[in-house]
Order: sequence, then C-alpha cells, then structure tokens
Amino acid sequence: MGFKMGIVGLPNVGKSTLFNALTKTAAAQAANFPFCTIEPNVGDVAVPDARLNTLADIAASKQIIPTRMTFVDIAGLVKGASKGEGLGNQFLANIREVDAIAHVLRCFEDGDVTHVEGRVDPVADAETIETELMLADLESIEKRRAGLVRKLKGNDKEAMAQDRLLAAAQAMLEDGKPARLVEVSDEDSKPWKMLQLLTSKPILYVCNVDEGSASEGNAFSQKVAEMAEAQGAAHVVISAQIEEEISQLEPDEAEMFLEEMGLSEPGLDRLIRAGYELLGLMTYFTVGPKEARAWTIRNGMLAPQAAGVIHGDFEKGFIRAETVAYDDYVELGGEQPARDAGKLRAEGKAYEVKDGDVIHFLFNA
Repeated sequence: MGFKMGIVGLPNVGKSTLFNALTKTAAAQAANFPFCTIEPNVGDVAVPDARLNTLADIAASKQIIPTRMTFVDIAGLVKGASKGEGLGNQFLANIREVDAIAHVLRCFEDGDVTHVEGRVDPVADAETIETELMLADLESIEKRRAGLVRKLKGNDKEAMAQDRLLAAAQAMLEDGKPARLVEVSDEDSKPWKMLQLLTSKPILYVCNVDEGSASEGNAFSQKVAEMAEAQGAAHVVISAQIEEEISQLEPDEAEMFLEEMGLSEPGLDRLIRAGYELLGLMTYFTVGPKEARAWTIRNGMLAPQAAGVIHGDFEKGFIRAETVAYDDYVELGGEQPARDAGKLRAEGKAYEVKDGDVIHFLFNA
C-alpha cells in the first residue's frame, strides 16, 4: 500500500523542479512560463528508510525492496481555474484522483523567475488556490444535490446519506472553510471519501525557499508556518533547487553537499515523512536471507489486514503473526536471537501492528 500525492501550486513556484528531484528525472519540464506542464507527470519513488538497510545487513538479505509512493506533478492553477481558466477543468480533474495535496508555495525572491501575480506572497498564493478549489467543490455539490432530488423523493437510503454528507460539505464551504474541516464519523468515512471533494484532501504546505534559507527558512516560510498552524495543517521547508542538485549526485557526494549546506538530511526525506504523517501511514518489515522489504499500512491496522497488503491469501488464511520490534531485532542481532531472548511474540487477529515491526506471517493456503 502506498499513496498518491499531487503537487499543486501557482505557475513558477517550483513544482516541476521539486518533481524532478523526487523522481531523479527530468521528465517534468521546468520552464519559466505558465502551463509548461500540460499533462500530469507521474513518478513512483522509493520511500527512504534507514531501518531497512540496517535490517538487511543483520539478515544478510540479498535484496532490499523499499516501499514506494506516487507523486503527480499537476500543472499550475490560476485565478478562475474553477471556471475553466488556464486549462483549469483538466487540472481540477487531476487533483480529484490523488489522496493528498502537496501545495508548493514560492518563498523566495528571484527577478529572473516571473511570478504570475507579479509579487511574492505565499499566503495569498495559498488562498488563491484554496478559493478556486472551494468554488469548484461548491459547483460540483450543487449539481450533485440537484441530481439526487428524484431519489430523495423516493426515500432512497443511499441518496439520503449522500445528500446529508454533501449538505454538510456545502455548509462548511459557504462559511468560507474547506470541506476537510467537516467532522466525519467512522461509519461515513468511506462514502465521504467517495465524494472526491477537492477541499476534503489532506494538505501539506511545501515552502520552496532559496538555497541560503534551506536550513532555517525565512520570513516568507514563517508566514506559511503561522497559516498552517492556524489551519491545523502541516508544512515543510525545502529548497527545490538544492534537492534537484542533490538528486543528481552520488550518495557520498550528496552527503558532503548536505554538510556544506548545513543540512542533516535531504528535504525530500522530510517531505515524505510529513506525507506519511498526513495520511496516517506507517511501515512494517519482512526480513530474511532472500530479501528485506518494507510495507506501508495505515495506522491502527490489524495483523490480518497488514498481511493482506502482501497478498490477499495471507489475510484470508491468517493464523498468526510472529513479531519482533525493530529495536529488539537490531539490539539482539536478528530473528533467532530475539526468539531465544523471548522478544519474538506470537500475535493473533486482534494485534494492532506497530511502526517498525518485523513480522513473519503464518497462514493457511
């Protein structure tokens, strides 16, 4: 299980540069004019996790297989996108297909890179995008509710439930707030997600700063941080230009470059971790001489469902999970020493998998 994150923002804020860094390709054309990205570029990237290499070393695994996530570089939105301005309809449709939004905000001054609004104001940029998404949602909701009228007259239960959720979203949007602020019960979570409202997507603000501000941020990113905190949203500070340079270097060269820049790790690692937290994701591992592999699951997932991520038969025929905590596995030096020390546990169907668990599943074929 992975997830798909859409990279959005106004034109010329660094979206394609960030995408290039993420995928280590030049697939997305980074150019200084609006709409240089016409079709959404899609890239699968490995999720960096140092724990996986440590486990592979201990188990002498022949192959290392990280979990992966998908990024979609969506062309720049502009004012009026909700009405079709600047290819807006196409872009909005692309956003509906992602699980979360990484909203890139320009937090740097550069006279050589034109800002579509003629000024640098990341908070105003965020409001521009949010407004267009809210307007598009309102229009969509009004059309969908109108289409439910006949079924509602016939007391169709499914239509009544859908209309109730749409009405809640409409009330929130008409109050000038995004649909993600609607409180949704566990029972309604699946039908709510199926509505695919643009403003119901979790959002991560990505402050794209100049190279000199990569470690501490700047006045622009500070304003974004304050906005994100007020919204209960997440944010990360990153220099897309630096990340693109790092992505082209060999590992040892990249490490030296980071040290010279005063950075402890690539900004992309922080971005991916923030994305995980945003969607409530975590990682467990399967480890052996053949391979060490990372698997992504949602927080709170029980052992049978976690097994099902590997293969549906694992979930159907689940017997038990033999589990070792990551720290115990590393400290004791592997599965057998952990078993000998009593740190390997046999867990049943009610076990809630923990981040970093090293698991061996037993199941009936």
